[in-house]
Amino acid sequence: MADPPVYVLGRKPGTNVFRRRSEEDSEDETFTGLLLLRLEGRIFFVNAEHIAEKIKHLIDEAQPRVVALHLRGVPDLEYTALKMLIGGEKRQRERGIQLWLVGMNPHVLEVVQRSPLGEALGPDAMYFNLEMAVDKYLGTGAPSSS
Repeated sequence: MADPPVYVLGRKPGTNVFRRRSEEDSEDETFTGLLLLRLEGRIFFVNAEHIAEKIKHLIDEAQPRVVALHLRGVPDLEYTALKMLIGGEKRQRERGIQLWLVGMNPHVLEVVQRSPLGEALGPDAMYFNLEMAVDKYLGTGAPSSS
């Protein structure tokens, strides 16, 4: 719980299945300028800093235009986690990188919508699932890289 995983995702070719990138699945699709990350588990004061550092490292490495955080595996957002996301969104926006939130359960969605993060993102940066987010991204004319 103190150091939950942050996974980079790819899409299995010809499907709407998104899975952790691995050498065994090197043919999985990625999208130039779009970084898909999946967070899992409870995010709270004990682990928020670890998660933020992992995400920052992955963003610095990938240099995306959009970071889509898949939150289906996050049961709730504690105040510290919400503050981390608010601060991270602001820093990335200042660098020209958009943050999108994907797959939130109703409770997490409500928390985000009632927060400054929800105001900053607006409904155009929140998606029901990864397929919708990728479709929106590709609709902007961004190329697939594989």
